[in-house]
Amino acid sequence: MMRVAVVGSGGREHALAWKIAQSPRVREVYCIPGNGGTATEFENLPSPGDDFTAWADFAVKQEIGLTVVGPEAPLTQGIVDCFERRGLRIIGPTAAAARLEGSKIFAKEFMGRHGIPTSPFLKAESPEEALQAVRHGGLGFPLVIKADGLAAGKGVVITDTRQEAERVIRLMMEQRSLGQSGDRVILEQFLRGEELSFLVFSDGLHILPMSPSQDHKTIYEGDTGPNTGGMGAYSADWLLSQEDRQRILDSIVLPTIEGMAAEGTPYRGVLYFGLMMTEGGPQLLEFNARMGDPETQPILFRLQTDLLEVFEAILDQRLDRFTLSWDEGCSVCVVLASGGYPGSYETGKQISGIREAEQLPSVKVFHAGTALQDGRVVSAGGRVLGVTAKGPNLKSAINTAYRAVDSIHFHNMHFRRDIGHKGLLREP
Repeated sequence: MMRVAVVGSGGREHALAWKIAQSPRVREVYCIPGNGGTATEFENLPSPGDDFTAWADFAVKQEIGLTVVGPEAPLTQGIVDCFERRGLRIIGPTAAAARLEGSKIFAKEFMGRHGIPTSPFLKAESPEEALQAVRHGGLGFPLVIKADGLAAGKGVVITDTRQEAERVIRLMMEQRSLGQSGDRVILEQFLRGEELSFLVFSDGLHILPMSPSQDHKTIYEGDTGPNTGGMGAYSADWLLSQEDRQRILDSIVLPTIEGMAAEGTPYRGVLYFGLMMTEGGPQLLEFNARMGDPETQPILFRLQTDLLEVFEAILDQRLDRFTLSWDEGCSVCVVLASGGYPGSYETGKQISGIREAEQLPSVKVFHAGTALQDGRVVSAGGRVLGVTAKGPNLKSAINTAYRAVDSIHFHNMHFRRDIGHKGLLREP
């Protein structure tokens, strides 16, 4: 029997802990630091801070058999490197491999080196260079501006005019609205199509694809308003045809894994491919060096395979002997956010109705920005809850998810009413 630690505090980490705990070989799950939901199901422990040596010391002292890292920041900062030097088992890429997410410039140049289809781009290391690229770069409009560093899903802005692009560049690079993350930027040609999330497990040599999913990034219905960390997602096998799946594997996924190995930074862990399905075929928008949030919630809600066994296969480099089993239906996650998100928002608002929502069949409420306060669950972040449901088809999963949403209440609660609706147009 094993003790497992899950690093992080969001809905992704709650879903990971929930799924890992289903393994018959897991004795205890610790969430570091966790949230209000993980506190009621597992054991929350305070974070040892930014010193990864202290994290490793804790893992040794508590006899942690496996550590699973949810968010990107500790991965890019080297937590895996620290644990591996101590001989500790941990899931996630090294800091060198996590550069695929940690630097948009590194990622785009890597795509170019390995012939991975993506949009044309220019990089800029100063405001003057970026403004010059807007005026004379020939990328046209709409123009996508991305901060080079980590920005919690908020470092991508689509601009329609030169004036708007110049305003965004000054905001990022001169006013430093994203801190150091915006010190360098890339400007990308806008791609038209439909976005798709494609995640794989990788042991550095072999990959195991997960069921595809689709995120809803903007704050308002109809894909309008500013980008967020994600307002909901759904998962269904039919999101990709066999032909498209194979094209993605052959032209994007395998060249990435082979390229990372060839460059001396083999990728082990979960790798997220943010895709644009264009008329000319799949194009890669971005990498994430971990599971997506909120995609993790509907994906793991359908996964029938023991997740602990998958993670051990990654560490032992035997994914080629593994297969994944999935619920044949569909799943949907609707994010409930604090009013004002992704801008400023209030916290400490009491939440009611979670227990009633989870009494509905095939529903699980994953906590994200929540905390326990005097025994009550209160809001403690921008994205507060991920109400997740599954059903034999997408329509039934959507209906069940929104029935559960209607049971939950907190002050200024905001959510989108159209999560999964694009999928209804293409469901077989």
